[in-house]
Amino acid sequence: MCPGEPPLTEHNLGSQEGKVFIVTGASTGLGKELAKILFSKHAKVYIAARSATKAQAAITEIRTLYPASKGDLVYLFLDLSDLSTIKKSAQSFLSRESRLDVLFNNAGVMVPPAGSVTAQGWELQLGTNVLGTFLLTRCLNQILVETVKTGVAEKNSVRVVWVSSAAADGAPKPAIDFDNINYEKREEGQWQKYERSKAGNIIHACEAARQSERSGGGVFHVSLHPGLFPTDLQRTMPGWQASLVKMMGKEPKYGAYTQLYAGLDPNIANGSFVGPYGKLLKARSDLCEKALGQKYWEWAEKQVEPFL
Repeated sequence: MCPGEPPLTEHNLGSQEGKVFIVTGASTGLGKELAKILFSKHAKVYIAARSATKAQAAITEIRTLYPASKGDLVYLFLDLSDLSTIKKSAQSFLSRESRLDVLFNNAGVMVPPAGSVTAQGWELQLGTNVLGTFLLTRCLNQILVETVKTGVAEKNSVRVVWVSSAAADGAPKPAIDFDNINYEKREEGQWQKYERSKAGNIIHACEAARQSERSGGGVFHVSLHPGLFPTDLQRTMPGWQASLVKMMGKEPKYGAYTQLYAGLDPNIANGSFVGPYGKLLKARSDLCEKALGQKYWEWAEKQVEPFL
């Protein structure tokens, strides 16, 4: 409730010239605020989003704000709700770049209308927040590892940032019901489904960190709760809930500060969990258990295998 002042902002962040970032969901909200900061520091930022119109509008706005930037802004089509499109999006990026410094998995959906599903029939929050994000990360893992190996990036600076939420703390125990993972046996409320999906992001981040340590790949994986902010994320929430968020939340740029810290602070350790607006916290302990992480990772691998 009292996170204090952000330790890393546009005011003390050094030049990011030469670095390449992907920010998913960067056409609006926290992602756009993060892209503003990175571009203002001369980075090349891929605005990964489904709507080309919204992305181009964001790019125009950001370029107008920072005309002196030596960086670049590039639109990358990304639809996390359709697994069949994600590899092609990753390949589009890979055809243009030989390095990737940080993948910011910022995009997601929150309490959509009941019955909402992905193109493959997954509950929308599970399919988008968990499986779509997982598949994109898998498709980009090799370039992240190569960025470490080539030595073009500073040690421990190549990262994947998995944006979760404090909602993960409210997920049922166990957080993953493997017998009812797509709610075909038992229905649950949209908010509980969101909690489970955000718990899934932490589980995958923790397991990815363990795998990176074992393989010596050198890529750090960090999960976080950005804070509470009124953004486009609440567009499908009931009116009273969206109003509450608007009343209690801070400016979206503070959520960008949380991500900035997770992605760029040199003191972050692999597998860390970050809270607002750049504070090291502990994730719910069961979400980082090795057995759960391995099982959930293997389950996700099986689901995305046809799309790799």
